[in-house]
Amino acid sequence: MKHRAFRSLPTLILILAAVLFSAAFPARAAQPALSLTPEELAYVSAHPTVRVGYVQDRTPVSFSDKNGEFAGISRHIFDRIAELIGIGFEYAALPAGDVTYDTLLDGGFDLVTSVEYNKENQNARGILISEPYLSGLKVIVARAGLEFRSDAHLKVAISTGSQTIRKVLGRIYPNFELVDYPSTSACFNAVNSGEADLMIQNQYVAEYWFSKPVYEKLKVIPVLEMEDQLCFSAVVAFGGGDGPSEADGSVLIGILNKAIASLTEDEVGSFTIQGVMENQYRYTLGDFLYRYRFAFGVLVVSLFVILTLAIFLVHLRILFAENRADAKAKSQFLSTMSHEIRTPLNGLIGLNYLMSQKIDDKERMEDYLRQSTVTANYLLSLVNDILDMSKLEDQKMELTLRPIDLSLVLDTVGSIVRNTMSEKMLRFETDASLTWPFLLADQIRIEQVLLNLLDNARKFTPRGGKVDLTVTQEQIKDGRIRTAVTLSDTGRGMSEEFQKHLFEAFTQELETVSKGNQGTGLGLPISRHLARLMDGDLTLESKLGEGSVFTFTFLASPCDPPEKEEMKPAELWRDHARILVAEDNELNGEIILELLGGEGFAADLAENGRKALEMFRASAPYTYGLILMDLLMPEMDGFESAMAIRALDRADAKTVRIVACTANTLPEDRQRALESGMDDFLPKPVDVDELLRKIGAAREGP
Repeated sequence: MKHRAFRSLPTLILILAAVLFSAAFPARAAQPALSLTPEELAYVSAHPTVRVGYVQDRTPVSFSDKNGEFAGISRHIFDRIAELIGIGFEYAALPAGDVTYDTLLDGGFDLVTSVEYNKENQNARGILISEPYLSGLKVIVARAGLEFRSDAHLKVAISTGSQTIRKVLGRIYPNFELVDYPSTSACFNAVNSGEADLMIQNQYVAEYWFSKPVYEKLKVIPVLEMEDQLCFSAVVAFGGGDGPSEADGSVLIGILNKAIASLTEDEVGSFTIQGVMENQYRYTLGDFLYRYRFAFGVLVVSLFVILTLAIFLVHLRILFAENRADAKAKSQFLSTMSHEIRTPLNGLIGLNYLMSQKIDDKERMEDYLRQSTVTANYLLSLVNDILDMSKLEDQKMELTLRPIDLSLVLDTVGSIVRNTMSEKMLRFETDASLTWPFLLADQIRIEQVLLNLLDNARKFTPRGGKVDLTVTQEQIKDGRIRTAVTLSDTGRGMSEEFQKHLFEAFTQELETVSKGNQGTGLGLPISRHLARLMDGDLTLESKLGEGSVFTFTFLASPCDPPEKEEMKPAELWRDHARILVAEDNELNGEIILELLGGEGFAADLAENGRKALEMFRASAPYTYGLILMDLLMPEMDGFESAMAIRALDRADAKTVRIVACTANTLPEDRQRALESGMDDFLPKPVDVDELLRKIGAAREGP
């Protein structure tokens, strides 16, 4: 694996230096007491403890560890300074984001750490700064391939807690556009996603973040020569306000400067090495999954498809045993199904092996992934066909009636198939006379029938042929609208004998199979079932060698135009709330978190419904804007968890958007989820585009 010199060389040097320092300084010799003035001694006596505020998101320089304690390079230096001057430091994390003077004064902070040593801070009112206790470099972090020019208009991500850099950059690069982000992580995410062009960061902090695989596209541009000197600032009252006096602040800064001056370069270097080595980024399961996401994605999809198909093949065998009258047709179907399943599965298994051999070949991996996605999508469509056929035969299929715009449905279907028609040089024309475009109908099922008919027309019409789609409407006596969709093609047509069995389940014409147009034999039977479920029908007129004409009819009541759903764009919403993922399967949870993290969302994982309830209850109001809720989980399932969250006595419990994310996709599961207080439904396997659309629809709290 290739590494930039910035990423590998400093770490190697630090490791070697750590060995040398440990050998040269096995134990620190006792330092002499500082020479303090009577005034300084009086201050130490009167202030045995001072409150020190630290920045909590700049690992490894200054941050909160997993126990919420102050850690990093600065902590080691501060502990030594406290020992030298005989004052105890009480550490408290500074609030995230922009820290104002009033915030520091009201919070009772005597000192603030990690303050930049520059003229802006030296001249600021209300603070007195010490000499630097840690010196390093600031570096420019950008995505690989960025062409840096000092006179270019580039967007720079700036953490709201580091505003003095704004004035410095304004002098050096006046054409840069500086954009505030709430944290260091938000700045890295903005540059990584391309939302911002670059950011300015401490070299140690940048090195830490570069260790995360998700930021492998970032690099350092070695054009900025700017020291990053960090110092203390004492918070003092000015203008007669309440708080520490400027005189006390000056005394405290004087004491600190003496302690800082007594630290040797070797001693500070030792603390720096110790802080870096103790707080190196540790790979997580999520990082491993991200680095090998292509192979894992295909593997997970393959296993899911294999398991699902195995279950339904067992179901089909039961149907076969119960229906001896269809023995011959079902035997032919099982033979065809075996071929349909084994061929793509063989491809998936082969692709998995190839990916394991070419894991570092990005170009080949992308091609293998594309092929795997196409194959997995075909297998998923096969599973969906079997599911639909099973529901229809058991009379468990129910329509979901909502106001639809039929003209928009036709445009959507046309746009989906137009490219594939063009690739085969087919002329595809539509003629829709819609007197009543707004209907109360099941849009998904109408689209399913139309897409199946259009795909068949495409498959069985030779290159250079023609496919026409015509739509007419009329109102019948009970006030409903009869819509007739006629689809004609110039394909090979069908024999009269085969037409007698065309709409029977599991039926295919042998000649069409031999020409490479084989399928499951379920598309047309499902389409006719759906048409009749909509009080319509699906009929055929065809002559061998002259083409075919399918007519799909359905009845629906007219209605007012459907209201347009206003969705909040995901890229705007993501900055305002976190996502809570309730998922008991550890691998699925890690994958969803990685998907969300890769899109710039902040998310937390709860291993069951009870944990999700506890995390939501313990959070501040409007912390979570969306909950992705699995349905079947131990201790408390998703239905119970959703009802318990809705029952909490807090405003956001009623407004937080809860989306069921589950493999239970039966209509009764969907209905029960909505009745338990959930807002929407997302079936597994998760479609990433659909997941992002659901997130985009999430409501923002006040």
